[in-house]
Amino acid sequence: MASVLITLAIFAALILALARLGGGRLSLSMRVLVGLVIGTLFGIGLQLAYGSGSAALGTTISWINIVGNGYVQLLQMVVMPLIFAAILSAVARLHDASALGRISVLTLGTLFLTTAIAALVGVVMSLAFGLTAEGLAQGAAETARLATLEASYAPKVADLTVPQLILSFIPKNPFADLTGANPTSIIAVVVFAAFLGVAAIRLVRRDPERGHGLLNLIDLLQAWIGQLVRLIMALTPYGVMALMTKMAATSNAADILNLGKFVIASYLGLAIMFAVHGILLTATGVNPLVFFKKILPALSFAFSSRSSAATIPLNVEIQNRRLGVPQTIASFSASFGATIGQNGCAGLYPAMLAVMVAPTVGIDPLDPTWIATLIAIVTLSSAGVAGVGGGATMAALIVLPAMGLPVTLVALLISVEPLIDMGRTALNVSGAMTAGTVTSQLLGQTDRAVLQNPDAGELQNA
Repeated sequence: MASVLITLAIFAALILALARLGGGRLSLSMRVLVGLVIGTLFGIGLQLAYGSGSAALGTTISWINIVGNGYVQLLQMVVMPLIFAAILSAVARLHDASALGRISVLTLGTLFLTTAIAALVGVVMSLAFGLTAEGLAQGAAETARLATLEASYAPKVADLTVPQLILSFIPKNPFADLTGANPTSIIAVVVFAAFLGVAAIRLVRRDPERGHGLLNLIDLLQAWIGQLVRLIMALTPYGVMALMTKMAATSNAADILNLGKFVIASYLGLAIMFAVHGILLTATGVNPLVFFKKILPALSFAFSSRSSAATIPLNVEIQNRRLGVPQTIASFSASFGATIGQNGCAGLYPAMLAVMVAPTVGIDPLDPTWIATLIAIVTLSSAGVAGVGGGATMAALIVLPAMGLPVTLVALLISVEPLIDMGRTALNVSGAMTAGTVTSQLLGQTDRAVLQNPDAGELQNA
């Protein structure tokens, strides 16, 4: 017990040191990066000191989780209010409601395009590295995992049809969706807020006095929620440090080494997709180096938390205040990007698994027709994992059966799943922010002064 108290005291001291950096006017982006590095090193130190799986390590991590998971829950708390207020305010301020159609088409088009490219990259990575499901061991943990998947995920996947998915986007009880009660609650809240915004536009035209009063009330709500988001954003360095401490302290190095080729192939594929995002940005007149530097806090949090949905507040805030993307586009791209067209979880990962499994059932993964079919299914099914926790697992359980492949490999990769999922989540968020920025550029709505200002929207103090 004494060792646990000493460790927690050291962790508290690290938090205070990180807070002092904020008092020294160090930017939020740099403090997030410092928190990530400190958390990783501290977590490695904990594993070396206690040993993997020790009771003392488990107790220590449970207390450190108060900071890490507490921060994640604060962001989850504000996700639905933020989406509702942001979409409502943005749509209500539109002079032409038809602009929503152009924004939605460009945003979704970019997300689906990058997901299709991610699927192709996944195919190439698996083939280039010669990855296969043959020879992977299935121990007790993998067997239990497979049983859980078949009992919990498979029925949901089997019941997921395209008409049902489309209908689930239309809210029948918006108050339930505001609580996140359904897998597609985020999109349902977007639709609800958009309809309220269009109704506000109509009210302004038909009753200007009441309409402008309503707009003022909506602006007040938006400003109020915005201050709440900035308050929580200032806690990002501490949350990232705690989450990275847990990751580094609980990772099993032996399992990672055993599946090292798959990990390397996955991260190389992720790196290629980040480069693809950079190419799209360059093609639309955005400097990718400036872009990635500005979105670093969101990528760092996504990497450490493994939650695209929890990153939505950071996503919207950074797009709007640091990239010059209008609130409407930022809100749409962040919301859609967390639930539809996830480049990492729903694009790269299921495609890699499909190529690995194909030879075990006598399918030639080099067949161009089979590859084209796989990319099409991966792209379309990326809308089928909307709002569901364990998005990569859900995506794999949709794609593999659709291609006539067994799902056993999903369980066999359990040991390295957390490590790869961190990179996949960061790519998901990058894809969403790329979609918003590209859409804003194509529509000519980007505030170039904000985009080109390296200090625009930067939080200095915690």
